[in-house]
Amino acid sequence: MKQLFTLSMIFTVFCLHAQDVIQWRGTDRSGVFQETDLMKSWSANSPELLWHFNGLGEGHSSPAIANDKIYVTGMLEDRGYLFIFDLSGNLLNRVFYGKEWDRSYNGARGTPTISDGMIYIHSSIGDLICIDLNTLSVVWRKNMTSDFGGPNIRWGATESPLIIDNKVIFSIGGREHNIVALNKKDGSLIWSSSGRGDASSYCSPLFIANQEVPQIITTMSNYIIGIEAATGKLLWYFPYANFRNIHPNTPVYDGNDMILITNGYDKGSVMLRLTNGGRSILKVWENDNFKSVHGGVVKVGNYAFVGGDDRENNRDGRYRYAINWNTGEVVWRTNDFPQSTIIADGNGMVYFYTTRGDMVLVNGNSNHLEIAGQFRITLGTEQHWAHPVIYKGVLYIRRGDTLMAYKIK
Repeated sequence: MKQLFTLSMIFTVFCLHAQDVIQWRGTDRSGVFQETDLMKSWSANSPELLWHFNGLGEGHSSPAIANDKIYVTGMLEDRGYLFIFDLSGNLLNRVFYGKEWDRSYNGARGTPTISDGMIYIHSSIGDLICIDLNTLSVVWRKNMTSDFGGPNIRWGATESPLIIDNKVIFSIGGREHNIVALNKKDGSLIWSSSGRGDASSYCSPLFIANQEVPQIITTMSNYIIGIEAATGKLLWYFPYANFRNIHPNTPVYDGNDMILITNGYDKGSVMLRLTNGGRSILKVWENDNFKSVHGGVVKVGNYAFVGGDDRENNRDGRYRYAINWNTGEVVWRTNDFPQSTIIADGNGMVYFYTTRGDMVLVNGNSNHLEIAGQFRITLGTEQHWAHPVIYKGVLYIRRGDTLMAYKIK
């Protein structure tokens, strides 16, 4: 039997401690930013653009934030750089960390992760790099191929490092070393899991702490897998292949046994329930139309929202969905705006950042589509793919070469 009160207290303490450290999709990878007193509607003149910076180079990674500093990666020529800003948009430092992807959809991919005075970057060529935030020097570096025999993938590794206690998780995708846990201080191997011997698939893993067996959940090329965080033991797996072997979306966990996984191709979404203290799973429902290529899912109340992509039934991929979290039934659907990345705030407002550059604010507490404002992102270069970030009343949007800050409080 789970000790609910104790685990709830641990989870609360963790969230309070981590509130000022923003990693991939927030503090807990849910895409929900626990901010309050934000605007619930936008007028024609809001939100206000506070500042912007041109010169990040190529890339799709989101900003990370710690100690009131912003960290974001970009590629100039084929060289990857870590850019460090204060909250006013002043560039404090630019640090070279190695090569990045310059073959197709060029640029830096994974969002950095910050922990205990170190920043961890998973580059698109398969390097995991640890940088000291005080000296800005590289402490250690490992490569998925040369150190562990894992293959890189078609569009380059795309993962935001997951930190659990003294471990940093590194998805290798090899048959022997499928997922490994490295000591975050020196990069030494703590454990190696053979998983299902499945190639990686652009997914940043999720840590679930409040089960009897704390575990890492991620999607590889053909399977969703659950791995014991302490040992690397494979706990369970669920077949989840698509014809592209692309699964970029981090699973979404409701804190009460339910896990939602989605992709944008032929498989759609599936809801799994953890059972037996996290040692096994049951399928709850599937919805082949509720899907997103890489825009993520957020849960608000009893609803799940996706900035979707219905490529089989609608070639433009323009459908947006809200569904019932427990049943998978459609609450509302619209084709008003194209494929989007998606986040939410503590007020229950949902933010869709579309691939044509519209930022759309939607009331997530309504059982019908209720648009509360929108504006167009005209700055920046190339695709509108980076996931937005909310921090201290400011909405941060990265589009290629440009980082923007909008006042939404």
